[in-house]
Amino acid sequence: MNATSYRRIAVLDIGKTNAKVVVLDSETGAEIAMLKRPNIAIKTGLYPHYDVEALWSFALDALKSLAREPGFDAISITTHGASAALLARDGTLAMPVIDYEHEYPQEIRDAYARLRPSFDETFSPRLAMGLNVGAQLHYQKTAFPEEFAEVATILTYAQYWTARLTGVAANELTSLGCHTDLWNPRAGSYSSLVDRLAIRDLMAPIRSAFEALGPVLPDIAAELGLTSPVPVYCGIHDSNASLLPHLVHRAAPFAVVSTGTWVINFGVGGDLDQLDPKRDALANVDAYGRAVPSSRFMGGREFEILSAEIGPVDEKAAQAAIGPVIGKGMMLLPNIAPGSGPFPGKASRWIGAEEASREERSAAACLYLALMTDACLGLIGAKGPVIVEGPFALNGTYLKLLAALTGREVMALPGSTGTSQGAALLTGIRPVSGAETHVPPTAISGLTAYRTRWHAAMK
Repeated sequence: MNATSYRRIAVLDIGKTNAKVVVLDSETGAEIAMLKRPNIAIKTGLYPHYDVEALWSFALDALKSLAREPGFDAISITTHGASAALLARDGTLAMPVIDYEHEYPQEIRDAYARLRPSFDETFSPRLAMGLNVGAQLHYQKTAFPEEFAEVATILTYAQYWTARLTGVAANELTSLGCHTDLWNPRAGSYSSLVDRLAIRDLMAPIRSAFEALGPVLPDIAAELGLTSPVPVYCGIHDSNASLLPHLVHRAAPFAVVSTGTWVINFGVGGDLDQLDPKRDALANVDAYGRAVPSSRFMGGREFEILSAEIGPVDEKAAQAAIGPVIGKGMMLLPNIAPGSGPFPGKASRWIGAEEASREERSAAACLYLALMTDACLGLIGAKGPVIVEGPFALNGTYLKLLAALTGREVMALPGSTGTSQGAALLTGIRPVSGAETHVPPTAISGLTAYRTRWHAAMK
């Protein structure tokens, strides 16, 4: 079966918070079935790590169920970044897949700081915890030399799942170019760190995200009840999956705000010259191998924390509270989730919130998220319309504030499958334009002065 005749695509979509298997209709782009489970890290063992076997069991069970109804003709993969799988010679994991939120001992971090290439080479800033895959590999090699000696192959994370399904090991550019320190985006080749870590011979071959690496292995196909060969595509980093549909049919310049656990901002059509590594600005690499100015903060995690603290709020009531919040100067300062974002080293605090209602706190939280996004877009010189997708595309208060702050039209894609739809495009199906909500930039009284005070309060 060739790509243009695929009727339905199954996507294994492993995010930092949740894993899901989605089936999409190739004609409409609609999500017609979805199964989901939390992605939980295991805290015991060598170090905190993902419960890969639980995820694998979930993936197989979900694919088996979805193969019966509604069925699928191809499989694509997308996962969060900042992760790599280390395989032994027999193809099993030589070491657990480390949770990137694990922090390493100071002496190992100091040693890595002396090893890592300059930002001018990798456009990858030094990030906290294990958010640089190079730091993970250095930690695993330094702290656990006996276990690391058994490593025969290193794979980027999406491609680990493709390898389990097909038996074909590969690496791929969107994951290599996702602040790993391992990639030189201008040269389109591995960075000098690969040789400093002496891992070049361990790196699996680089394959295109758009390439089918093979059919599902016969024993797995039998377990899933597949009656004909089902190709599995190489796979893609999740934020780049969200970006891909826009690259296919939208002319630069424009910005994409991909929301999930992280809010990842892409300035398509921008350049790399003004990026500030100290403020979590960097280059990502898109599915075509091109460097894209990017910035980020852990906005989804922060909103989850805030929502739990504030409790349920009617959105209309929250929108109505924007004016009073701005008028009284009530604000929330970064960072709720420390260790990343455009304002490093800042500790979160409320200003003027002592007598605030739940609705006012919700409005101030949305103001906070919009101000953080606006700051991130400024860091990458983003131009043109702003496309918001993922969970924040359903937050009308946030969208209205972001449009007002940027002075540009915001287009919200309310579907929850931005990453899944992008991954499905790897199979060669045509992109399908989804429903968009257009939010024009409407002035909000006092907002510009509020933004000035918000930035000043951090100094």
